[in-house]
Amino acid sequence: MQLSFDVLVMLTLVAGIAGFLDAMAGGGGLLTIPALLMANVPTLYTLGTNKLQATAGSLSASITMIRKGKIHPKQIWRSLIACFVGAVLGTMAVQLSPPVLLAKGIPFLIVLIGIYYLFAPTIGEVNSTLRISKNKWQYGMSPLIGLYDGYLGPGTGMFFALGGITMRGLDMITATANAKLLNFTSNAASLMFFILGGKVLWSVGLAMMVGQFIGASLGAQMVVKGGTKFIRPVIVVMCFAMLGRVPNLKNTEKALF
Repeated sequence: MQLSFDVLVMLTLVAGIAGFLDAMAGGGGLLTIPALLMANVPTLYTLGTNKLQATAGSLSASITMIRKGKIHPKQIWRSLIACFVGAVLGTMAVQLSPPVLLAKGIPFLIVLIGIYYLFAPTIGEVNSTLRISKNKWQYGMSPLIGLYDGYLGPGTGMFFALGGITMRGLDMITATANAKLLNFTSNAASLMFFILGGKVLWSVGLAMMVGQFIGASLGAQMVVKGGTKFIRPVIVVMCFAMLGRVPNLKNTEKALF
């Protein structure tokens, strides 16, 4: 499938904005998936191509965070493996059943996250109380969120970050940094199956990867420099922006599957 140069430029710009927002708050897929569908990309190819460019964005953000010393992969390698397995299972499951029930739960999840960040002025500024053990996080929550990403995906980065803060007692920047690497892992796992199924438009995906890589790198740097005061309002805005897209998302998911 061939797209015009103008359309490719538009998709690349959208991917750049999505990558910037994704690096800080997540939810970039609610920009790129509709953009691909509007460009008349077939639905399954939209999902596969979106995973390609999203993987580039999460990789870029992860590299930036590692270089800034905000991520230590050796400390979370078990979570990464569990997340990978969860995403593989989620991607396999989505091939067998439409994610209608999960799509219906998205509005409630997004509202809860937005309200939590909006009315918790000190969240992430200092370490929160430890609520679950490291093993429960590694072998329970990480694969569960990975499963969600493979099965549907919107807001995965926010779920990883929020879980790190509220359940593992991490500060916001550390939790956001870890979320980037975990999200890259789940994206890569899902992408593998779309590639094997031949559902990736490489010319479109590679163009969007350029925008994602640049946008995500800039977003990750803003996280490091801006701290919690900058991250919180972005998360709140993205939550309610995503909520406004929920009806379209439900229709999109029905069309996709």
